[in-house]
Amino acid sequence: MAQLPTGTVTFLFTDIEGSTQLLQRLGNDYAHVLGAHQALLRAAFTAHAGHEVDTQGDAFFVAFPTAPAAIAAAAEATRALAEHLWPEDAPVRVRMGLHTGTAQLVGDHYVGLDVHRAARIAASGHGGQVLLSQATRALAEQDLPTGAILRDMGAHRLKDLQGAEHLSQLVFPGLRADFPPLRTLDAHPNNLPLQPTLLLDRTEPLAAVGALLRRRDVRLVTLTGPGGIGKTRLAVQIAAELLDSFPDGVWFARLSRLTDPALVVPTIAQTLGLREQGGQSPAELLRGYLGDRCLLLVLDNFEQVVGAAPELAALLAASPGLQVLVTSRLPLRLRGEHEFPLMPLPLPEPSHLPPLAALSRYAAVALFVERAQAARPDFAVTSANAPAVAEICARLDGLPLAIELAAARLRVLPPEALRGRLSAQLKVLTGGPRDAEERQRTMRAAIAWSEALLAPEERVLFRRLAVFVGGCTLEAAEAVCAGPSGVAPLGRDILEGLSTLVDQSLVQQREEGGEPHFGMLRVIREYALERLETVDASDGRPEAEALRRAHAAYMMAMAERAEPELKGQEAAAWMGRLDAEHDNLRAALSWAREWGESEIGLRTAAAVERFWAGRGHVREGQTWLAGLLALSDGPGGARGGGHEPGGARAVPERVRLRALGAAGWLALWQGDGAAAEPWLEEAVTLGRTAGAPSREADALNGLGLLALRRGDLERATAHYEESLAVYRAAGEPWGVAIVLNNLGDVAMRQGDLERAEAAFAEALALDRAVEDGAAVALALSNLGEVARKRGDLSRAEALQREALALVREVGDPRRGAEVLELLANTAGAAGRGARAARLLGAAATVRQTLGVPQPPLEREDTEQAVATARAALGEDAWMAAFAGGQALSLERAIAEVLSESG
Repeated sequence: MAQLPTGTVTFLFTDIEGSTQLLQRLGNDYAHVLGAHQALLRAAFTAHAGHEVDTQGDAFFVAFPTAPAAIAAAAEATRALAEHLWPEDAPVRVRMGLHTGTAQLVGDHYVGLDVHRAARIAASGHGGQVLLSQATRALAEQDLPTGAILRDMGAHRLKDLQGAEHLSQLVFPGLRADFPPLRTLDAHPNNLPLQPTLLLDRTEPLAAVGALLRRRDVRLVTLTGPGGIGKTRLAVQIAAELLDSFPDGVWFARLSRLTDPALVVPTIAQTLGLREQGGQSPAELLRGYLGDRCLLLVLDNFEQVVGAAPELAALLAASPGLQVLVTSRLPLRLRGEHEFPLMPLPLPEPSHLPPLAALSRYAAVALFVERAQAARPDFAVTSANAPAVAEICARLDGLPLAIELAAARLRVLPPEALRGRLSAQLKVLTGGPRDAEERQRTMRAAIAWSEALLAPEERVLFRRLAVFVGGCTLEAAEAVCAGPSGVAPLGRDILEGLSTLVDQSLVQQREEGGEPHFGMLRVIREYALERLETVDASDGRPEAEALRRAHAAYMMAMAERAEPELKGQEAAAWMGRLDAEHDNLRAALSWAREWGESEIGLRTAAAVERFWAGRGHVREGQTWLAGLLALSDGPGGARGGGHEPGGARAVPERVRLRALGAAGWLALWQGDGAAAEPWLEEAVTLGRTAGAPSREADALNGLGLLALRRGDLERATAHYEESLAVYRAAGEPWGVAIVLNNLGDVAMRQGDLERAEAAFAEALALDRAVEDGAAVALALSNLGEVARKRGDLSRAEALQREALALVREVGDPRRGAEVLELLANTAGAAGRGARAARLLGAAATVRQTLGVPQPPLEREDTEQAVATARAALGEDAWMAAFAGGQALSLERAIAEVLSESG
């Protein structure tokens, strides 16, 4: 073989599309056809200085010293294949992919990400199609074969699950140029996450599990194995390869942050974009959505919520088109489950090393090399360091995470020194549970070895960070980990410590809302938690107890800091922050419930009432509040004392009062008046006795809305007017404005448009003064409804469009749905049935996402407003337009409305 090119190389991959079917059709004649195909390709490659690197079956891997030469070879080969006389019923269609980059040459084999990129580009095409990366195009577009042109195919996420690649198609005169959509991640709906690394040498399990899930009689496959073996990465890749088999999509649900089995079904529903609505449970909502849809659901890290296995079985039984791929450390033990134990990466035997050229063909070594080069770009496997590299991989049992942690240390240690340090640590750190698998104990040893490289203060920070679920901000780490009451001070700057932990690959950093967010991989956090549980604080109690208390106190303070901001100009930013902290909120609330800390729990859950409602967690927020309120009522609760796990501290009246109001309003948003009423009534009574007029007025306002929804306008008015008087006396302009909007609503329903307009106008002035964008939007849309009822449709739409622009600015989806419905009313009154239907479809999707149904009275108003336009449009056209609106996100629906001429 001639010397393979080095430096910048263009890699070409080819294969025959549908080769298996071709073999079945031709039988013994397939060998002749395959030989002819190989001869044509080799002739073209050789003529343009191509070097054949590998050939497997019908596939070629060829390297070219220049991009123009590779394109000329692909063009010549494609034309030769098209002109060849193949069997009439068995044409040979070859797809090709080219990418230019660099790769390490080890003997007769290339190692590097660019090689895999070229293979993925080829796999995304169709028979007869030649695809190029942007890098190849840039080097060759001025030197194309005669008559050939390049067609821009746009950016596509390839099935290697890394960043998007801008692709081009090489088009030849007289040959086919139009093909189906590329076989990329964009071809079917999915939420598969980007991956930081390629999947290396998992060919056999990838094919085996893929074959299982292509069988419609296989409903559940569980990938099992110890932590760190790569179950998640393999599952995501399997899902990517199966996209073409599931027309309704492939969806990935991460369960690693859950510990409560009851949250599994709601998490699946949220992954699919579903939210609670009406009285439906998440399970009912999910079953209704799935129906006969054909989709694949990937449930990652199921072992800690294995109690939810029966619910998963029920979901499978009710959804004939659903198939599930699970990753777990243990099987689910369900009927029909196909367990697939995942083995470690293939390893070389250190005592019988293969030739250097073949060493990197072992997946464990290839992974080590890839991660080592990320730490040290000049790293290469040599005859001198090959034994050390092989032994490191063997000592780590081929576990991907352990190998990555070890390879990252090459920043400061050469392989030989790394091998010595690793060997010494493995001999010391062998104290894992005796009933754990050996690989799991080795993984713990690998992490312990990484921990041992830290300074003492960094080890303390490492274990303390484990108290956070899903990571933390720098501010949170400083508040919780520096040294809470009863715990020794850290003695080191938190930022410096975090930087070291990131460098040591024990902590990961990402951007979240414009600020750094620090988190641990699950298996590393588990280890850190174990370490935290073994350390006592200065008062003799476990340090973990003090850290969890500090964590819960911080989350409470953050929630209460967020509460007023959720009404103002920073509402969207704070909603995003609460999204990022949702799992930490859950952890704090779980701790409060477990330890009877009703006050901390109630203050936290009540403060984020608007988050629960605005982000579609209405049922969850109400559940937390209801449970903690019940706990505060029990022994040792509001009327008792004591503090032990399972007990409860006394709860101040003001705390209970705030929680009662929040629970009542969340129940109202769900349409559950029966649950809301007693909470709101108690809040009114307690607000009066405790001297908390704002809370009293808030609860009265809620009771007014409840009466309105029951059709009792007189009672609603009485509650509203009492609430208004209390708010005015307390000097609460925001509350006054809210109640004025509600009184205006009652006046509209009574036909008194003058009184309604006056109330809405006063509310608008107050809202503008306090700069509450969401409330301004409400008042504007209400004034628009008055204009509609007067027949001034132009003014009505102008006001409602102004309200919608504000909704987009402040990020309030619930208010957005309301304004879209009012715009639909206006469109219906104008006889624009298709527009009304489309707006209502978009609003329905938003409400479904949030789990906040349209109240019956408002729904009746809408039905009356659009009835004539709907009848004129016709039911089929109406439903088609409604379905089109349902496909819109809120952002797209708002953009569509605001882009119209008015």
